[in-house]
This record gives sequence, C-alpha cells and structure tokens, in this order.
Amino acid sequence: MKDDDRARTHDVVVFGATGFVGRLVAAHLASHAPSRVRVALAGRSQSRLAEVRHGLGARAAGWPLLVVDAVDAAAVDAMAACSRVVATTVGPYARDGLRVVGACARAGTDYVDLTGEVLFVRDSIDGHHDTAVTTGARIVHSCGFDSVPSDLSVLLAARAAAADGAGVLAWATLVLRSASGGMSGGTVDSLRVQLDELAGDPARAPTVDDPYALSPHRAAEADPGREPDAARPRWEPQLGAWTGPFVMAPYNTRIVRRSNALQGWTYGRRLRYREVVGFGRAWTAPVLATAMAVGTAAALGAMRVGPVRAVLDRLLPAPGEGPDPRQQERGHFRFDLHAATVTGARYRVTFAAQGDPGYAATSVMLGESALALVVDRAALPEAAGVLTPATGIGAVLADRLRAAGFEIAVDRA
Repeated sequence: MKDDDRARTHDVVVFGATGFVGRLVAAHLASHAPSRVRVALAGRSQSRLAEVRHGLGARAAGWPLLVVDAVDAAAVDAMAACSRVVATTVGPYARDGLRVVGACARAGTDYVDLTGEVLFVRDSIDGHHDTAVTTGARIVHSCGFDSVPSDLSVLLAARAAAADGAGVLAWATLVLRSASGGMSGGTVDSLRVQLDELAGDPARAPTVDDPYALSPHRAAEADPGREPDAARPRWEPQLGAWTGPFVMAPYNTRIVRRSNALQGWTYGRRLRYREVVGFGRAWTAPVLATAMAVGTAAALGAMRVGPVRAVLDRLLPAPGEGPDPRQQERGHFRFDLHAATVTGARYRVTFAAQGDPGYAATSVMLGESALALVVDRAALPEAAGVLTPATGIGAVLADRLRAAGFEIAVDRA
C-alpha cells in the first residue's frame, strides 16, 4: 500500500460501468471482490449508474456512484485523486483514454484498461510514463483478451525455462487453437478510430507497422529479421500444423516485446515472437488457413473504403452492444504457446477459459487485474510507469485467473 492510499475513499472505480463490458466487470467484482475492497461505479449518468448498481444485488447496494465524463478534466482528475485503482472500459481509448491516463499518472493512481490500440499506448508512453514513474502509478494497459493470454504465456514460459536452468527463449509462437464468441462493438469502434487516425496522419503508419512500436528502447532492440506479423498461410514444421494470420497479433506482439524490454530482455535478447491461428494438419487445413488470410485482409481493406465502411458500420456491432448471457457462457478460447530456449529445451503453455473472449472472459481478466493491484500489492513486481500485464501485475494475475476458473498450465515438452 502506498503512503497516501488510506486517504483515498475508493479502492477500485469501474469507469464506464454503464457500458456493456463495464457492467460485466462490475458484476464480477460484486461476486468476487473481498468485502473489505471499496468499489465505486463511475459513468456519465447518475440514473443509469443507479440502475446498474441495483442489478448487482445486495453486496453492491452501498457502492458509491461517481458522475464522470471522459471529456471533463476536472471530474476525471477528482476520480483519480480519490481512487487507488481506476479500471476503465471507456473507449475508444485514443479518443477517451489519454485524459484518464494522465490524471492517474499525476495522482499516483493505478490504472487498468482493455485497449488494443497501438497508437494510444504509444501516446500514453510518450506523454505519461515518466510522470507515472515519479508518482509510483502503475498504468497497466491491455488487461483483457488483448493481451493477457499473450503476455502471461510468454512470462510463464520464460520463468519455467529460467527455473530449469534451460536458458533464455530463442523463439515462441502463440497459437490460437479454438475460440467462440461475438465481436465486441467497442473493439470495432477502436479499429475505426485507429483507421481514422491513420487517414488523418499517414505519417503514423510506420509506428503501427513497427514490430517494436511499444518498446521503451527502440534503438536497442536486436530486431532480428524485423519479425513481420504472419500474413499468409504456411505449414509450420515446428508446430506440426498449418497456420494463418491472427487478427490481434499486430497488437499483442508489441505488448509482449515491451514486456521483454521493460524487464531488461530477460525472456531473451533475440527472442523471435509470433502469434498465429492453428488449423491442424488435415487436408482442409491449408484451405481454411487461406480463407482466414484472405478474409482478414479483405475485412481490414474494406474498413478503409468509405462506401463499404458505411455498409459495414450498419452490420457490425455498435459500442455498448454484445451477446446475451447464454451466448457469453457458451463462448470459449484456447491458446497454446510453443517455445524453445537457446539450449533447445521446449515448453508449452496452455491458456484457456470458458466464456465469450471479448466479454465474459475479458471482464474477469480486467476485474482480477484491478483486484491484484489492491489486494496483492506486496506480491507484485517492483514497477511503475506505463506497463503491461506481465510487468505491472505478473504471475500474481495468473494465480488469480486460475482461481477464477481459467486453465493456465506450463509443461516442458
């Protein structure tokens, strides 16, 4: 606990509690937060906040309600000043997030979000990392499906290899084995905003394309082969499977590389890291992998064409929309990380959960991230600044997620 934490009236503030994912995070905290943790709900509408609180049951009946609009600097500053942790689902983060990051950095308040926006995180680092280091704030981006499975899987593989004396990692590939769930309206809106940013300022495109865009020491990166993201189907002998591009890889890989650099490249100074979708070895696998590659490229291209995007905007989910509870429960995801060390030792990390990845599972990941910062502070890695799940919370989050029903296992192959 930091010296001024006792003077703060709220342990966790859920900012955006009236949104679809915000309500799920609040519900998770109502069910799983220890009774001593002081939770508050924040958003633009007092009446809607009260409605959300009423639906959470008796445990949340006394939770304070904070009326805060992301564009109101004074209200955002006040929220940060009275909180130990702000867990925000208010996006797109490039539009609505930097003011919250700045307020938390200045106040020494910890912060967690669900962003998958490269440019937002780059701006957060450039604008607020040094301030957060000075105040002791942990600004932990990407505490949901983007990018907890990626970030923790590599952390756990590297730690297992170090404990075995097997050396640092030479390469690691995260494979999405299976997933079921709906696309988040907030994720779609974040993509729209980033595409609009690039259209308005094409000079930022190299930042988005740079595999080390989020590195704290870009000039010091080994940059072996530039590590391009997978963009086409291929047979992978090391995996024994056909693979295709994973739409979230261009973001998640940057987070993992930032984690490695922030820790002094303890995973491996020349680690090669990729993320793909696995299609197995059946005769249909290359066909499916090709369809995935073509479909992904076509969808991203279509979002850049005005008339086509107008049609897609009517078809894709809007911010605040999401699947019903039954659909959320039926969703799932499963990742396998395959890794090898410089000595040839092989490791596999399985990271899986029941629940729609972008909604049910993500709300658990964000809620447990916030609780770890409050309840498990003494067990967290020593860190401050603009961080990642691995560097700001670390293996403590893996333990919490296992307790919440996630399957997270590390095996030496």
